[in-house]
Amino acid sequence: MGACMALCSLASCASCLCGSAPCLLCSCCPSSKNSTVTRLVFSFFLLLGTLVSVIMILPGMEAQLQQIPGFCQGGSTIPGLENHVNCEVIVGYKSVYRMCFAMTCFFFFFSAIMVRVKSSKDPRAAIQNGFWFFKFLILVGITVGAFFIQDGTFHTVWFYFGVVGSFIFIIIQLILLIDFAHSWNKIWVGNAEEGNSKCWFAGLLLFTFLHYALALTAVVLFYVYYTQSDNCTEHKVFISLNLIFSVIISIISVLPKVQEAQPQSGLLQASIISLYTMYVTWSAMTNNPNRKCNPSLLSTPTNAPGQVQWWDAQSIVGLVIFLFCTLYASIRSSSNAQMNKLMQTEEGGGGYGGEGEAGKDGVHRAVDNEEEEVTYSYSFFHFHLCLASLYIMMTLTNWYQPDTTTQSMQSTMPAVWVKISSSWLGLGLYLWTLRLRGLWYIVNILHDA
Repeated sequence: MGACMALCSLASCASCLCGSAPCLLCSCCPSSKNSTVTRLVFSFFLLLGTLVSVIMILPGMEAQLQQIPGFCQGGSTIPGLENHVNCEVIVGYKSVYRMCFAMTCFFFFFSAIMVRVKSSKDPRAAIQNGFWFFKFLILVGITVGAFFIQDGTFHTVWFYFGVVGSFIFIIIQLILLIDFAHSWNKIWVGNAEEGNSKCWFAGLLLFTFLHYALALTAVVLFYVYYTQSDNCTEHKVFISLNLIFSVIISIISVLPKVQEAQPQSGLLQASIISLYTMYVTWSAMTNNPNRKCNPSLLSTPTNAPGQVQWWDAQSIVGLVIFLFCTLYASIRSSSNAQMNKLMQTEEGGGGYGGEGEAGKDGVHRAVDNEEEEVTYSYSFFHFHLCLASLYIMMTLTNWYQPDTTTQSMQSTMPAVWVKISSSWLGLGLYLWTLRLRGLWYIVNILHDA
């Protein structure tokens, strides 16, 4: 869907300079709701910025730029031309910081101007759902301006912005995964009740078992590679606590009162949350500066100025989860009341994003489904993409902190505690989605005991 829209928008760019979401669709694309198309296009902007960041942080990129005659500052110049591009800024972690700074400012700007938009009748809704060419120019302009920011304390200050923003985004990721798990379970259980129950229930059992098996395998590997008998106490505590918490949420999710309060609750959701919790635990431990407890540091060139090896296993997994959550946030249409409260969306109507109808001429169009009320909070959606930009920055730089004196990147303990605390807060949010009535039942049991 996203690729289709990208191709079609290029073909009809001239007619869509000031147009709205419908002009981004053509006959090769399915009809869709206006709200879905808009979210997909903004997500495409984010993914485009992410792709640029990935390219600029690749090793050897500066050497390739140096080969361009007259491009880099201090290099050979073409007679009669004076180029002053500092190639040290447009590659490596510095380029990632500036690119993500631009995307953060872009989405924060739209988050601010879209506050309290209630329906598509609001004049600001036209800005949200149209003017794509000018939005792209604004993003490009902010990006170009970001590369003129002097080093100074910019990287240090922006690192802490990234830590805070990424902490919140990890929670949002978990909320999206919880919502996805609830929707997955609801659809498959519904299919089981309508058709071949054995097949669908077997599928649910298979994936639930697979998730738990992967989570348990991860725990074993964590104890083997990230702990030592006489060292790494923090890691032992992290692994043990999150293992215990995963067992607790699994038991709670199938209690009778919880099932009564939240009929769609089950082990499938708990298994997905447990597996994600183990990923966050792993990601946290890879930021421990203690080399004895962090084998990933043994092969990471953290002391090389401007270089960060982001393509290790946990960063790649984090990027994949990010891409999935970004796409899901763009097309989600949930009927889960608790999730909608957290994500500031309305109850969905018919599938992920739904489909509009083709016009009488057979042309597929985006249907305005927000004339009475918006289906999602415009402001919160942009704030989510703003946080996602910070999360991408931290992921591509391995959560390492810039050292202004040596111009290198170093792993730090604050990143460890941010990730671990976000996993605990996320587990608490999952319990909240099981409905308060079920949780009060659990509290009463503990009180009586």
